Amino acid sequence: MAEITKKEFSELLQEFSKKTLDPKFEKIDSQFAEVNSRFEKIDDRFEEIDSRFAQIDSTFIEFREDIIHQFHVISEDVISKVQLVVEGVANLNEKLDRHIDENQREHKDILAAIKFSYAELDKRITILEAEMEALKHRMDKIEHRSVS
Repeated sequence: MAEITKKEFSELLQEFSKKTLDPKFEKIDSQFAEVNSRFEKIDDRFEEIDSRFAQIDSTFIEFREDIIHQFHVISEDVISKVQLVVEGVANLNEKLDRHIDENQREHKDILAAIKFSYAELDKRITILEAEMEALKHRMDKIEHRSVS
């Protein structure tokens, strides 16, 4: 067999590489370039999606802040209205206490007047009963004389 020198082997390898391997590598390189292009498009889409999510996040944050602000406004309004109701109830309690005190005084005055009137009526009835008894007694005497 014939011996091949290093130089010849190197030339043969280069020729084989140019004819066989280089076109295959070029085809693989073009496929990788196509895959890279697709990945770049996907990366662009992900960047768009990330941007949309960032917009949605900012919208939700604004919405949340608006809701919190509205809650604070409404709660402050409710608190002020509750304070008005509390003041109204306190005023009503004071009025009711004054009314109760006044009614108790009037009740005592009425009871005293009734007691006085009752005592006065009792006295008049007692006088009337005594006079009636005296009249009865006189009638009995008159009747007793007329019979005799």
